[in-house]
Amino acid sequence: MSLQMVSTVSNSSLLQPGFSLLNFDGHVFFFGQKGWPKRSCPTGVFLLDIKQNELKMKPAFFSKDSCYLPPLRYPALCMLRSNDEYQYIIHGGKTPNNDLSDKIYFMSLVSKNSKKMMFRCIEKDLGGDVPEARYGHTIDVVHSRGKSMSVLFGGRSYTPLAQRTTEKWNSVVDCLPSVFLIDFEFGCSTSYILPELQDGLSFHVSIARDDTIYILGGHSLQNNTRSPNLYKLKIDLPLGSPAVSCTILPGGISVSSAIVTQISDTEFVLVGGYHSDNQKRLVCNTIVLEDSKIEIVESVSPEWTPDIKHCRMWFGCDMGKGSVLLGIPGANKQLIPDANYFYILRCKGTEEDKEEELTTQICSQTSSEDPGDSTPFEDSEEFCFSAEANSFDMDDADTYNEDDEEDESETGYWITCSASCNIDINTWVPFYSTELNKPAMILCSSGAGHWVHAQCMDLSETMLLRLSEANVKYFCNKHVDLNKGLQTPQKVMCLQKQPMKPLRKKKTMKVSRSTKKSFLRRLFE
Repeated sequence: MSLQMVSTVSNSSLLQPGFSLLNFDGHVFFFGQKGWPKRSCPTGVFLLDIKQNELKMKPAFFSKDSCYLPPLRYPALCMLRSNDEYQYIIHGGKTPNNDLSDKIYFMSLVSKNSKKMMFRCIEKDLGGDVPEARYGHTIDVVHSRGKSMSVLFGGRSYTPLAQRTTEKWNSVVDCLPSVFLIDFEFGCSTSYILPELQDGLSFHVSIARDDTIYILGGHSLQNNTRSPNLYKLKIDLPLGSPAVSCTILPGGISVSSAIVTQISDTEFVLVGGYHSDNQKRLVCNTIVLEDSKIEIVESVSPEWTPDIKHCRMWFGCDMGKGSVLLGIPGANKQLIPDANYFYILRCKGTEEDKEEELTTQICSQTSSEDPGDSTPFEDSEEFCFSAEANSFDMDDADTYNEDDEEDESETGYWITCSASCNIDINTWVPFYSTELNKPAMILCSSGAGHWVHAQCMDLSETMLLRLSEANVKYFCNKHVDLNKGLQTPQKVMCLQKQPMKPLRKKKTMKVSRSTKKSFLRRLFE
């Protein structure tokens, strides 16, 4: 085994744990960025161009008849091959708003040239026992008696609304250990409850071969354990109803977030993962599948670098052809925030590294939750890589420019918006009636603008609704006084008072005595 470091020349902030990679005709495409797509790449899908151990990203495009595909983190995906056509099945995952998806997408490459890659994405509707929204699960394709079906298992979801409490409003739970058999030709799904599967699992490894799926490892939130069991699912697809059976085999490994890469038609290498919440697994194993049997033996491990040995967390995924991409958190002194260091682990010798058709599918959910956190792997972060690193031959034109990308650390819901901010993703509970699984925020118009939590600004719900409906600028508690000081006082127009006219005295008539006597004489006559 050989370990080599890879440098990210540009856009390294987009390479955060939680995304997936799709392999089309030897080209690797990035999918599932942490924030919403921006103008530079509205599809959120990028070509990863790796040359001379340097990585660049180029935008990809969707056809006009494609549906909208949101950036999903931690989805289950697998490749479906039919008539020399390759397409990926994508199910579940988290959106940038931390909402969980229950949709299923089919993604295929429709055209490509040296300058532009065009994809088509179609959403599939299902009937019957539809799997609930989840993440950290796996999906595989099995073949039996000339038929093909997809098998979905495991994962985590949010606590159902009816069971939520104020203290555990945003907590996640294990999905029921049901096995879903999905027939995409007829658009129906059927769930099976097997007595051998007692606990829900997530971030496990699944290997599909013909009509059999092997499930290894995984983490259970309910028991906070990593299953030592090795499960063998066998799916029979006769003319009538399908038959699903499960067998518990000896020789399993208690591990979560492990990575599997295929080095030959029957051999695989298991790398990485965690033994426990605070212990990485630095041992490698070889998995051999022959004659419907599986054998797991310990193999020679690579010479890990001191950075890998001493880091608290790591993550990665299969790149195909016996190679694995591993990532560890970068140092805090780095100029680029949230940057990671990446390594390529090659499990095959140079003489064995040649083109070959891999008939076995691998699906693994890897995680990089900090083992020191109180809730193990609650926000697990994963990579999914499935292509050769040095398989790119395209021009450097149209390289994605990250300059106009927003920094997700500044626009996220769980930022520290002010000195008195007390919003924490692990302890937050809804404060306003309009909140569900994320805190309400409002934009402060000071300078270039920044987001603050409405609760930290002591805004009442009535005022928050009034500000959201009115077209007025809002200034947070820190900048409201500064804004008042910078404002130019409005010029007050003095009203000119009209001079008051003097009151005129009423004129009185003077009557002589003779006139009065004459008037009285006439009055009494």
